[in-house]
Amino acid sequence: MHFETQSIHSVPSDPLTGAISTPIYQTSTFEQESHGNHKGFDYSRTNNPTRKVLEDLIAKLEGGTNGFAFASGLAAIDAVIKLLSSGDEVLAVDDIYGGTFRIFTQIYSRFGIKIKFTDTTDVVNVVDDISPKTKFVWVESPTNPTLKISDIRKIAEIAHANGSLLIVDNTFASPALQRPIELGADIVIHSATKYLAGHSDVIAGLVVVNSNELAEKVKFIQNSSGAILAPFDSWLTIRGIETLSLRVNKHSENALKVAKYLQSVDEIAEVHYPGLVSHKNHDIARNQQNGGFGGVVSFSLKNDSLETAEKLTSLTRLFKLAESLGGVKSLICQPAQMTHKSIPAEIRKASGISDSLIRLSCGIENAEDLINDLKQAFEKLEKTAAAELKEVIA
Repeated sequence: MHFETQSIHSVPSDPLTGAISTPIYQTSTFEQESHGNHKGFDYSRTNNPTRKVLEDLIAKLEGGTNGFAFASGLAAIDAVIKLLSSGDEVLAVDDIYGGTFRIFTQIYSRFGIKIKFTDTTDVVNVVDDISPKTKFVWVESPTNPTLKISDIRKIAEIAHANGSLLIVDNTFASPALQRPIELGADIVIHSATKYLAGHSDVIAGLVVVNSNELAEKVKFIQNSSGAILAPFDSWLTIRGIETLSLRVNKHSENALKVAKYLQSVDEIAEVHYPGLVSHKNHDIARNQQNGGFGGVVSFSLKNDSLETAEKLTSLTRLFKLAESLGGVKSLICQPAQMTHKSIPAEIRKASGISDSLIRLSCGIENAEDLINDLKQAFEKLEKTAAAELKEVIA
């Protein structure tokens, strides 16, 4: 089946009642006929019927063996890191999500997990930096927020030749555009808060694995640590996935139009979007992302200052100033002061996240309206700068 059909019909009717919409099994525990004799459910931390539908759904859409639902994207990341032992090393993309950077460098480094960052957009860097101690190669493609693209298939070959697992954070692309397991990844992670749920109304994380061996290990961690996704939040995420294909197509269509407009703006120094032919790894993105490039665009300003970016992000009307992305409403964000504030400035800038970098999450509004919103914001920014200059001269 095509993805848009699969994402709908992989959600089963309720076997008990025939309900088309997955029921919300809002229960903490389940009746047992005798000790250990039950209908597959005994306690909702271990398993819940609503959560199981979501976990089976994401496993099928990503082409994995098993899926696991967590209370947030970071809870999903935390569970995967717990597969490591003290002394193990992670080779990670340099332009990594701020929350992932924080959990690696400020929490798990204290337990002997070593993290090494590299620019994975060039596989030569992966070859040079991987070591016998490297247990995970950790990739985001596209990255957050500079939209870097890595060749998942080639990196998987390098990782496996080294005896390492390839972990891919697929949040920005979603399985509607990219299926990393089919490209060789061992584990896929999602902040389901973003495109999968898609309506800015739930916090959720998902993990998909490519083997029963990994499934047993992740399941043990999920049950032991307990950061599971609640039934209602599982239901919201299922509901979101049913329209994922439609939304991602519109997000991508809008983002490409917005990116092309931004290339014409004088105040902008650089536009980051893998759908632009000027993007460093546009051809790789075109080959591994199923014909779409996602809904996130970022750009840096010629006046590379925190203050100028802060002014611009306060001038939009349709693009709402907020963290997160992937919802139906368009959002604008200044990573240096928001999502990536926890990363030291020198490390942040070295990975390409300048002070003035602005990230747009293009929603499903009319693209012309979004472009007009940005136009009026840049016009106001120009007038403000002119007024300030006059005041200085006076």
